[in-house]
Amino acid sequence: MEHRDWMVLGKQVSDWIKEAADQLRDSLSLPLEISEKSAHNDLVTNMDRSIERYLVEKIRTAYPDDKIISEEGYGDGVKDKTGVLWLLDPIDGTLNFVMQKRFFAISIGIYENGKGKAAFIYDVMGDELFHCLTGHGAYQNAKKLPKLTEVTIENALIDLSATWLKPNRRIDEEIMTDIVRRSSGTRAYGAASLELAYVAAGYLDAYFTMRLSPWDYGAGLILLSEVGGCYSRADGTPIDILEKTSVLAARPGLHAYIVDHIQKQVKKGKIISEPK
Repeated sequence: MEHRDWMVLGKQVSDWIKEAADQLRDSLSLPLEISEKSAHNDLVTNMDRSIERYLVEKIRTAYPDDKIISEEGYGDGVKDKTGVLWLLDPIDGTLNFVMQKRFFAISIGIYENGKGKAAFIYDVMGDELFHCLTGHGAYQNAKKLPKLTEVTIENALIDLSATWLKPNRRIDEEIMTDIVRRSSGTRAYGAASLELAYVAAGYLDAYFTMRLSPWDYGAGLILLSEVGGCYSRADGTPIDILEKTSVLAARPGLHAYIVDHIQKQVKKGKIISEPK
């Protein structure tokens, strides 16, 4: 594999994302074409497709040998993790984009032979770019993010995706109830990449969801690693970046505490299973 200047790449991707964000902000005053995917609240718009096409074209032009996994189908049919792989979500939080016009992001995570190399999560309306090149620190715009420290469950603010409460959930409701009761409080923002970025930045102490796709979590996991955060599937086992999966991300110590709690509940007969 040819040598790659990751600093140059970082500048390129930051520029592409901000150009795409300008297109998104301009579109807010125009009519949207909206359709449903798997459910009434699982939406896709003409802008999801337009932004994905724009970014995929930029990536293919600059890095033609790289592979892309993206939400709206303009990427590749990737079967393995060899080489450089881009995980791309053109609008993470499409429901927020349509209904609130805030709390949505452009997310790009880049892996080389399965190892995280670079992450970019851009809060379009907040004008905040959470980004990192592995080994060079993580940043919120120009501010360097400190390493994460431990916190107890009693002092923790936890983000819980509502997927654990839905009828088709794959985790018994009771498993997380004690965590919720013992924590300082819960939040939910509806955009997984931003929620993972908030854990990395220390605005949240943990994030839990039962179902994410690679483009949802790809960038966030790299960002978390750079600040000493921990992540896994709900039962504590490793995440495969090519698969849909549950995600538990948290500060060190707190992650181990929540995993231990879930594993004890499973041993008592509570049900938890991964998405297919």
